[in-house]
Amino acid sequence: MSTTERPRILVVGGGYVGLYAARRIMKKMRYGEATVTVVDPRSYMTYQPFLPETAAGSISPRHVVVPLRRVLPGAEVLTGRVTTIDQDRKVASVEPLVGESYELPFDYLVIALGAVSRTFPIPGLAENGIGMKGVEEAIGLRNHVLEQLDKADSTTDEEIRRKALTFVFVGGGFAGAETIGEVEDMARDAATYYPNVKREDMRFILVDAADKILPEVGPQLGKWGLEHLQERGIEVYLSTSMASCVDKHVVLANGLEVDASTIVWTAGVKPNPALARFGLPLGPRGHVDTAATLQVQGTDYIWAAGDNAQIPDLAAGEGAWCPPNAQHALRQAKVLGDNVVSGMRGFPQAQYKHANKGAVAGLGLHKGVAMIVVGKTRIKLKGRIAWYMHRGYHGMAVPTWNRKIRVFADWTLGMFLKREVVSLGAIENPREEFYEAARPAPVPQQAALPAQPAEQRTAKPAEKAAAS
Repeated sequence: MSTTERPRILVVGGGYVGLYAARRIMKKMRYGEATVTVVDPRSYMTYQPFLPETAAGSISPRHVVVPLRRVLPGAEVLTGRVTTIDQDRKVASVEPLVGESYELPFDYLVIALGAVSRTFPIPGLAENGIGMKGVEEAIGLRNHVLEQLDKADSTTDEEIRRKALTFVFVGGGFAGAETIGEVEDMARDAATYYPNVKREDMRFILVDAADKILPEVGPQLGKWGLEHLQERGIEVYLSTSMASCVDKHVVLANGLEVDASTIVWTAGVKPNPALARFGLPLGPRGHVDTAATLQVQGTDYIWAAGDNAQIPDLAAGEGAWCPPNAQHALRQAKVLGDNVVSGMRGFPQAQYKHANKGAVAGLGLHKGVAMIVVGKTRIKLKGRIAWYMHRGYHGMAVPTWNRKIRVFADWTLGMFLKREVVSLGAIENPREEFYEAARPAPVPQQAALPAQPAEQRTAKPAEKAAAS
C-alpha cells in the first residue's frame, strides 16, 4: 500500500459495481488527480450470471472471473476486508488476509459490498447446503454432482444409490431455475457414460415458497418454464419450504421427506451484513439508503450502488426501488463513477434513471426464456431463440474483451466437442494424497516392546543356550 498526498477514493468491494465504478473513475479523472483504492477479500470479480453454466461445464471457471489487478492497473488493490468506518475521522479499518489490521484514510467513499445468500435458521442447512454466489461454489457443485454419479455407478447398495442420485434445489428465481436446468442437463449427458446409471434413476426436486418460478420474466413465461422443467422429469413443489435437512434427510413443509446427497440453496440474497458496522443509514431490509444520485442519504462524499443499496427507480415511478440485477448494477456503476469525479470537482450530481430492458434466463443447452422490452412492447420468447438471447446478452455484458472472447470460445468449442463429465473432487483437498505418502510410517509393533537388558542383548548364543 502506497502513501500519497492526493485525495483517496476508497472503493469497498471489488464486485460488479466496485470494478466498473473504479474503472469509470480512473477513465474520467485527470492524471494524478486522486488515488483509487479497492479493498475486497478476493483478488477477482465474479460474473455471477454465468455460475449455472460454470456448474454445468459449459464455461471454464477461469473465464467467469476478472482479476482486479489486471483490469485496474492504475489503482491500489488491497486483498482484505473493511471492518469499520469512522466517518468523523474519514478513516476505514482494513483487515488484510494476514497480519495486523490497519487504518486507511480516505476522502471519498464508495460502498459496493454486494449481497450474500439469504438463509434461515433451518436445521442442517449450514452443514449440508451448497450456495451459488461464488465460482468456488459452482466448481464444488459440479464436482459433487459428478462424484455422486461415480458413487451410484460403483455400489450395489440401493439406499446409497437412491441418496446419491437425489438432488434438491431450494429457490425458484433466476439462480435456482437456471442452476437446476443446467445441472440436470449435465447429469443427463453424463449418465450416458455410466453403465449402471440412467436418467430415470435420478430425482431432481425444486422447492420454492412462492406460488411460481422465474418471477423476473413474468407469469406467462414463468408458467412455461415450470412446465418445461416438469416435462424433463424435475419435481417442482411451490408454496412450500424446507423445514430441515439434518444429516441430508430433507423434510419439506408439505410433508415430503427424502434423503438427498445434494442440497443447493438459491433462495434469494440479502445485503452484506457488514454494512451494519459502517454507521450508514439503512433501509428496512438492511440496504444502504441512497438518493437518486447514488449518494448516501445525509452525506456528500459517500456513494453506494448495486445489491447493497436501496436506490429509487425513477423510471418505474414513486415508491419503486431498483431490483438487484446485473442490468442495473452496470449502469449504476457508470453513473456513480461520474458522480464521484463531479463531487471532487464541485460539479452537480446526476440522477440515475434506467428503464428495464427485460430479462433472459437459460435452462440448459438450447433451452431458455426471454422477455425483451422495446418501448412499451414486451416481447416474450422461449426455447432455442430465448437461449440465444440469453447467451448473446450475457456474453457481451461480461467485463473486458479478454473474458468475452474466452467465453465465446468456450461456447464455440462446445458446439463441436462433447461436454466434459470428469469429476475433480480431489481439488477440495489437494494435499490429501501427498500427506498420505509423506507422513511418518507407523511404528512397528515389535519395536514398541520393552528393551532387553544390556547383558541379554550382548550374550552369545552358546550362553543363551546354557542359560536355558
